Amino acid sequence: MIRLYSSAVHPGQWVAYVGGTGWVMFPVRENGWEQRRPARGLDPVHLRQAPARLAAPTGFPGAEPALEYAKVA
Repeated sequence: MIRLYSSAVHPGQWVAYVGGTGWVMFPVRENGWEQRRPARGLDPVHLRQAPARLAAPTGFPGAEPALEYAKVA
């Protein structure tokens, strides 16, 4: 199980809960997931669950990129 969160206290960072690993933080930028690190001292009051697709550009596992619609002639 893996879940994505945004944090009011850590702008510019995604927070994720990874089953078996725990809480991690990673930057909101391309390939940010590769720079994840353990997150400590998080206050759940400041966390909001977010759709995983929002973190697709970061390489977040399980995130599907947002659909792009083709132009119809």
